[in-house]
Amino acid sequence: MVSKLRSQRIADRIREELSEMLLQEVSDPRLVGVSVTDVSVDRELTVADIYVSALEGSARSQEILEGLQHAQGYLRRELAQRIELRVFPRLRFRWDATFERADRIERLIASLHEAEEKTQSAQGEDASHAAE
Repeated sequence: MVSKLRSQRIADRIREELSEMLLQEVSDPRLVGVSVTDVSVDRELTVADIYVSALEGSARSQEILEGLQHAQGYLRRELAQRIELRVFPRLRFRWDATFERADRIERLIASLHEAEEKTQSAQGEDASHAAE
């Protein structure tokens, strides 16, 4: 078992290397525009959960996860050569919907602000008509 700090360092290194590989080396068209958003490694270094996202959102999530699963052996082998560990963790890919949720929340907040502005302007008009 490794320390929490060491597992975090390993996770960060996997994220950096994998991001670079996806940008420059992987030729699968399903993986174009994929970003590695986070990596977490368990304390026994048996599994690395890799969270990915894309600009298109969850519309392509299934296609992207299938592409990553298909390339898993290659990616793990390449990462093991770049990051020296006695045993390299198994890669598990997960879709990260954080950006989509954040966008949805921002749209909801914007619509609340618009509704509030409409209510305030309507109240202002009512007050000016009452004064006349």
